[in-house]
Amino acid sequence: MTTEIILVFSILFVTIILFAFEVFSVDKIAMLIIASLALTGLVKPEEAISGFSNTATITVLSLMIIALALEDNGVIASLARFLKNLHILPLFLLLPIFMFITGSISAFINTTAVVIVFIKIISELSKRFNLPQSKLLLPISFAGILGGSCTLMGTSTNLIVNSVARDLGAERFSFFEFSSFGVIFLIVGIIVITIASRWLPNDSKENLREAYHLENYVTTVTIDKDSKLIDKNIEDTFLFNNPEISILKLTRNKEITNAPGRYITLKKNDKLLLMCDLENLTKLNEAEGLNVHKPRGNDKKKKEGEHEESEETKKQDDLWFVELLILPGSVLIGKTLKQLRRQTFKNALPIAIKKRKNIRNTKERLVRKNIEQITLKPGDRLLVEIPKDEINQLYDLENIAILMEHKTKPSVNKTKRTLSFIILLLVIGLAASGILSILISTITGVCLLLITRCLDLNDVYHRINWQVIFLLAGMIPLGVAMNNTGADKWISDHLLSILSGQSNVVIIGLIYLITMLMSSMVSNNATAIIMTPIAIAVAVGLNLPFKPFILSVLFGANFSFFTPVGYQTNTLIYGMGFYKFKHFFIIGGILSIILWVLGTFMLSTLL
Repeated sequence: MTTEIILVFSILFVTIILFAFEVFSVDKIAMLIIASLALTGLVKPEEAISGFSNTATITVLSLMIIALALEDNGVIASLARFLKNLHILPLFLLLPIFMFITGSISAFINTTAVVIVFIKIISELSKRFNLPQSKLLLPISFAGILGGSCTLMGTSTNLIVNSVARDLGAERFSFFEFSSFGVIFLIVGIIVITIASRWLPNDSKENLREAYHLENYVTTVTIDKDSKLIDKNIEDTFLFNNPEISILKLTRNKEITNAPGRYITLKKNDKLLLMCDLENLTKLNEAEGLNVHKPRGNDKKKKEGEHEESEETKKQDDLWFVELLILPGSVLIGKTLKQLRRQTFKNALPIAIKKRKNIRNTKERLVRKNIEQITLKPGDRLLVEIPKDEINQLYDLENIAILMEHKTKPSVNKTKRTLSFIILLLVIGLAASGILSILISTITGVCLLLITRCLDLNDVYHRINWQVIFLLAGMIPLGVAMNNTGADKWISDHLLSILSGQSNVVIIGLIYLITMLMSSMVSNNATAIIMTPIAIAVAVGLNLPFKPFILSVLFGANFSFFTPVGYQTNTLIYGMGFYKFKHFFIIGGILSIILWVLGTFMLSTLL
């Protein structure tokens, strides 16, 4: 093993650790990879930044832009709208129909965009018809991933594998090259998840209370001088007697008391760090003598005139709570409540944060951390207060999904919706027929959307998930470094020595399994970039066709369902709070194993 190979493996190992434990955001990790490879001389400067000009990166960017136009113009919502009429069906019929439709749409539209729309639809159906969200959210995420594996443009992973393989001398895939396999996987996945759904949790108060300390909002309440709580012991207040409210911390004169006891007497200007549900948070906001956020105005403004004061009062009387889901790439990521309140956006005032669960987020971390220091991350939910007539402005925010809507979204222009759908069909037709490459087809689609004013490019700049773009741009040079140093050949040689004398089925199965396991720890795109050169090197060493080995990486990277880490939609669903890690590990693990066995035998028929 050469020094260069050791350096590549060291960078790869550190990268996997950073991804697995979410030490930094993926875009920061990508930039660190680029810098590390360039500084160590493992790649040339031009190769270090080659990921930004890679065809897969540009294609993924174009597809993201098209997906934004389809969502904004109501195309995705229209395709899924009739699902609202299916609420009368029993769950064992409703579930597979939801999954099939999600998978079908995801084959041609960005999976994350599709799943976000379905989250909104399911949330609405749950409120109106008492449908269990927990029985539907995880299945639609899995179905979106399975459906995305049916066509070349279905997921960014497919495009990445195709691009890396082509750079290494393999033939490029056609649009429907592996669709027959993808459809079989989708059907099997629907059957397995429908059967396994009986073990998914129910939306019940018991389950919410079981996850209480990680599911409720974290916010700060200040006791005003007129509060009835002053000079009362905590045990004599409604804060103590209400089982849905937990007092985590008391701050008085800059002195902090964690988990304050029942006999502590409350004083003026005390700050309490609380966890409570939305209903009780609303009551706290309405309670006299309590402030759950900083006032909107100040004394100087109030003295400027009675007219201005009355206008402000009018707005205060018509304030609504709205819940926002933070998506990857949002400009709000990394900001604290203190920072957000300092620069009020869209006239919305941030009230509280609901943290998503991950390996580094526990009750203790929240209790010990001041509310002003808790930062927003993808999958978190932010509760804001905003005048009712200004709620529509929230739809302009970058990479957020409105989960709790108090007002319907602005009406969609039917002409733009029709044009957007026609442009989507044109992009699919050009790419599928081979008239244009998928890169040129998607760029053409973006141009047509701009020309027809179905898309505002200034809006796109703020809403694109740039983290994914930077991830691809950073990981592609790592694949180049593995090829330059011979690290991929070193791995393949050792694999070949281990697999010497084994059947082709075993070899394909091992490549698939290694890819699937790696994808459970790092992103599916990163896994695809790392494993594709290795799979091709193994195929060369065995003098076998490339295609089954490349497809084993493609499907293995996509089909790692037993953790919520590898795929973006699974992370978002996990952050909704209905599931524990075990639901992914057991149900997703069963599905992953079944698809692994099935995929191994199907792909071995290509040898």
